[in-house]
Amino acid sequence: MYDHRVIGWRERLGLPAIKAKIDSATRSPSLRLASLKANRRDGIVWLQSAATKHCRSTTLVQCDAPAADRREVTDSGGHVSQRWFVHTMLELAGTHFEIENNLTNRRSMLFPMMLGRAALNGRFRVDPARSYVFGNRREENLQNGRTP
Repeated sequence: MYDHRVIGWRERLGLPAIKAKIDSATRSPSLRLASLKANRRDGIVWLQSAATKHCRSTTLVQCDAPAADRREVTDSGGHVSQRWFVHTMLELAGTHFEIENNLTNRRSMLFPMMLGRAALNGRFRVDPARSYVFGNRREENLQNGRTP
């Protein structure tokens, strides 16, 4: 018998807080970036990146991380591209864990983060009829009398 937490088809993740689409058909998690630059320092490839927290945001979150790998990824349209991967700590539903995240510059994605089955496996069950099971910050702010 499984005792996994049930999450919705979209949730907020602590990376810091960022909107994510939960997609069990996607293998590896993917983070949409506004910019990405690779530099070699002391024999290690470091990735300088900037991402937004949601599709309408103009505020960029800057990050530097060592590259874990670079390999081919096939998207849902069958297109193959080389992508960088980094190890990222993630918080979802009060659970903290490390994922291997691929980085992409595709700006057409509605959600900044796509969380795939590799990160979900053994941790969560997805109910596609539910959304923001573990809190919608906008709704929480309205309930507390704050403007989001």
